[in-house]
Amino acid sequence: MRPNRPATTCRHPSTGSGPSRRTCAGSVPAVDYPHGELALVIDCADLDRAAGFWCTVLGLRTDGPADGTYLGLRPVDGGGLALLLQRVPERKKGENRLHLDLRVPDLEAEVARVVAAGATLLTEEPVVEAGWGWHVLADPDGNEFCVLQPPG
Repeated sequence: MRPNRPATTCRHPSTGSGPSRRTCAGSVPAVDYPHGELALVIDCADLDRAAGFWCTVLGLRTDGPADGTYLGLRPVDGGGLALLLQRVPERKKGENRLHLDLRVPDLEAEVARVVAAGATLLTEEPVVEAGWGWHVLADPDGNEFCVLQPPG
């Protein structure tokens, strides 16, 4: 989290009181976990470019207009975890210490789909370990993520 991040207020969506779900930088819902709330934030240089990529890859939609620094993305059906894109001035350096895994039944088809959406393939051949096979890719801002196929 960056120190210049705007403060958010935790309010229950139906009663307006108490922590349950909150909105981050406007309207992207956080998801409850036993000790608070979880929101997934992805740093990027260009909000529109990142939104186009992640909406295509994950089947999300934008949640209102960008506020200059933040743009929310939420599942089209309203369920599941939303993303918050955060525009940052610095470029990504080094390897991610945290990344997304997209678990799919057809590895090669999904890799082809996300590459067509703008991802860069970082592994020439799938990595295979304990029956799992995966490729490492990067979004248009260089953030790594994996596309995995489970054993069997």
